[in-house]
Amino acid sequence: MATAPQPQLPLFYKDLMPLNSRDHAGWNTKPLESAEWLKGQHAIPVTVDEFVQVQRDFPIIFSSGENPLPLALMGLNEGVNTFVNDEGKIEDPVYLPAYIRRYPFMLAKLTQDGEDLSLCFDPTAGSVGDFKDGEALFDKEGQPSQTTQNILQFCEHFEGAGQRTKVFIEELQKHELLMDGEIAISRQEDPEKPFVYRGFQMVNQEKLQEVRGDVLREWNKSGMLALIYSHIMSLDLMRAIFARQVQQGTAPAAATS
Repeated sequence: MATAPQPQLPLFYKDLMPLNSRDHAGWNTKPLESAEWLKGQHAIPVTVDEFVQVQRDFPIIFSSGENPLPLALMGLNEGVNTFVNDEGKIEDPVYLPAYIRRYPFMLAKLTQDGEDLSLCFDPTAGSVGDFKDGEALFDKEGQPSQTTQNILQFCEHFEGAGQRTKVFIEELQKHELLMDGEIAISRQEDPEKPFVYRGFQMVNQEKLQEVRGDVLREWNKSGMLALIYSHIMSLDLMRAIFARQVQQGTAPAAATS
C-alpha cells in the first residue's frame, strides 16, 4: 500500500495512508473508544471558525515564532491534558476542536510537488480497518460511501477554515498586534511566588486601542473583531486550567524568584 509523503507528520499522526477502493474495499471505520493519542497533549490547534465555541472551555493563545498558530490550551504545561484521564477518556462535556474530531483522517498531498490533496488516514489509530463492525468506507461498486463523503466534506471544510485562519493571523501581524505573552497565576497558599506562564503570543490590547477607526469598522463587519475579543476573553480561563492542574496534582512548582 502506498503511503503519503511525510517529512514531518502533524500532531497526533504516526503514519499516513491514502484511502482508496483498491486497497480498502470492505474496510470500515468505527468511533474511537478512547483518545490515548490525546493524553499528554496540552495545546491543540484551532481555527477561527471555532473561536466562539472554544473560548467557552479553553484559553486561546498563539504559538511563538514567525508563523504563529492559534492553540486551545487543555493544560498549561507540556505533557499535561487536564481533560483526558489515564484511560484516554474525555472527563468533562467540553467542545472538542475540529482538529481532534478530524483524526484519524486528513487531506494530504501524495507527492511533494503536487497541489492536489487526497483523503488519508492514520492506520495506527485502530478505528479504520478490515473488521466487521463500523460503517463501510466504500459501497459494493467501489464508490465512496456516504460516511466517506461526510468525512471528506469535514476535512475540506477544515482546510478552508485553515486558510481563513491564515488570513486572520496575517491581519494581526500586519497591524503588529501580537506580542509575547505572560500571565502570572498566584497560589492561595503562597501568593508571593506565582506561577508565571510564558512562551506564547497574545493580542496587545494597548495597540488594539490605537487601531484606526476605519480598520476597526471593517473588522467589525467581517467578524474579525469578535474573534479578537474571543481570544482576549478566553485568557482568563488559564486560571481555571491551572486550578484543574492543582486539583489533579499536575501543577508546576511555584517560582523561586
